[in-house]
Amino acid sequence: MTLVTTTTVILIIVAVVVVLLAILATGLILARRRRISITGKPAEKPATYQAGGGISLARGGRPDAPEHPVADRTETDGQPAVGDDAAVPRDAGKPTIVDVGLPEAPTDAIPAPAEPPTDAIPAQAEPPTDALPVQTAPATAVEEIAPAEGRLERLRGQLSRSRSAFGQSLLGLLGAGDLDEDSWTDVEDTLLLADLGAATTTEIVDTLRDELSRRGVRTAQEARTVLRDVLVTALHPDMNRAVRALPHDSGPAVILVAGVNGTGKTTTTGKLARVLVADGRRVLLGAADTFRAAAADQLQTWADRVGAEVVRGKEGADPAAVAFDAVKRGVETKVDTVLVDTAGRLHTKTGLMDELGKVKRVVEKQAKIDEVLLVLDATTGQNGLTQARVFADLIDVTGIVLTKMDGTAKGGIVFQVQRELGVPVKLVGLGEGPDDLAPFEPGAFVDALLN
Repeated sequence: MTLVTTTTVILIIVAVVVVLLAILATGLILARRRRISITGKPAEKPATYQAGGGISLARGGRPDAPEHPVADRTETDGQPAVGDDAAVPRDAGKPTIVDVGLPEAPTDAIPAPAEPPTDAIPAQAEPPTDALPVQTAPATAVEEIAPAEGRLERLRGQLSRSRSAFGQSLLGLLGAGDLDEDSWTDVEDTLLLADLGAATTTEIVDTLRDELSRRGVRTAQEARTVLRDVLVTALHPDMNRAVRALPHDSGPAVILVAGVNGTGKTTTTGKLARVLVADGRRVLLGAADTFRAAAADQLQTWADRVGAEVVRGKEGADPAAVAFDAVKRGVETKVDTVLVDTAGRLHTKTGLMDELGKVKRVVEKQAKIDEVLLVLDATTGQNGLTQARVFADLIDVTGIVLTKMDGTAKGGIVFQVQRELGVPVKLVGLGEGPDDLAPFEPGAFVDALLN
């Protein structure tokens, strides 16, 4: 009996040990799968932004809106809508209109003034109305424009300062050795500091984690390849990034350029005009920025350099009327493209934003707008995304132009603005030179960040 009891105890102990060993082995296997060991350092390469070709142009006409690439937009919760006053809570009561009766003033209290003699002041002749709106640049001011392919060679390396610590930090974390939970937390922090936003960061980290495990990555160079693939995919390279600036059957292509103050709208308009003129197109510029001092003169200077025509009004004139006249003139003269430069306006100013909507509505009475380009300062980070949301809700943005990419821009705003709006980044400004405007290519952009 004692022998049987001892044998039973021994069997139980052996079974318990076997179960514990099995659990330990399973845990080690799972931990090993979650923990990715990487050896070696990624190869150092010079940081460059090299677009593969010139700016792609397409015929005007608005195709059907593509399905938004991201259905879940968590960052938009709690944001004020267009027309909301940022200083008043949303749940505050709205004031009503009250009719108040006013006493009638006595008709005999104030005698009517005597009519002045009609011949005291001679009548003045009306100034000609068609003398001011249209100004044509002198032919002697036209300068030679470099072809798009040649200027892209001069843009190499200008994005090196914009990489900041984004790409280098990620490569350093991925090439440091074992990737545990703390390492992945550091990766998330790096992406958040680069202005990618919470939802975009989570999406990229989850995808990166799965790909590293699925491909069995063990070297730093392999990790760099996976990181590049994940980042390029996050930028949706299948989006159509052609600028609809070519004429169509119904008339010239009409492009509206909008954005907040100081982002470089007028400069971008002038640079885009140079691209079109270099392509052999006839361009007309509309100076609808009637508020900023010398804005029309700045656009006139750009037009003089390429031999384009400018439609402008007096300072303080109605910008919608100037834009309407510009499009009307473009239709009459049968130009290929009409570029309308609008006044910079803060996205928090409801009245100014409503006025921009009026410009768009008035122009569409004359011709359909083919492209609405929103110019964003890439150095503004999250504030740029807030601007993009408000403008997109008001004027149906079709493309993004990111300027000042040669400065201290972190680069993450590119990922987030495309994810939030479902609108492609079509052009990037890489300097102050007249030809420093390049097409946005996801692969070239990611290479410049990582190299």
